[in-house]
Amino acid sequence: MTFSLVAHCAETGMFGLAISSSSPAVAARCSFARAGVGAVASQNVTDPTLGPLTLDLMQNGLSAPEAIDQIGRQGNFMDYRQVLAIDTQGRTAIHSGANSLGIWTQAEGRDVASGGNLLANDGVPAAIVTGFVESTGHIGDRLIAAMRAGLCAGGEAGPVHSAGLKIVDRLSWPIADLRCDWTEDCPIENIATAWEIYAPQIDAYVQRALDPREAPSYGVPGDD
Repeated sequence: MTFSLVAHCAETGMFGLAISSSSPAVAARCSFARAGVGAVASQNVTDPTLGPLTLDLMQNGLSAPEAIDQIGRQGNFMDYRQVLAIDTQGRTAIHSGANSLGIWTQAEGRDVASGGNLLANDGVPAAIVTGFVESTGHIGDRLIAAMRAGLCAGGEAGPVHSAGLKIVDRLSWPIADLRCDWTEDCPIENIATAWEIYAPQIDAYVQRALDPREAPSYGVPGDD
């Protein structure tokens, strides 16, 4: 009941992740990224501990394939889990347990990996990977393009209700962490709209955190 991708921008070093599901608040439970380390999606009968554990393994020197291999051997109930990871070299790895729900499959490409379960068809992750690889621009734009491609390829077997987009870049916090926890409309388009509004303001929000003296105007009464 979820489809996602983890991705790396080879030009900037940014990591990103986008995810959507029929379940509520999927991004709050399933999306993990750490600047200078990687990105992880932990989905399908979710165990949220697997995201930080995988990131810790990669931060301690393991590649994404090595980290996922270790998680697959040491995690609990891994037959029910689906975990995607990408590292600083753009290497990807995916664990999809045999008890993943419905139609489940996965796909990998240069600097990107996608996986899903309870899908409308087994071509959705491949469409997501293609959507990312063939798109250009900011990693956030490419994540949106990839998720739209997955939706156009069929998406989930039923309607999706929540989605999220997370991007990290050199700082200890995400420079973008956009979520739609529930909607009867399309949560991916909700996130796309939020991204269009938020993207031009990212640098200003980062500057306000690092040194507000050099930040642009806040645009509120009393702001000189």
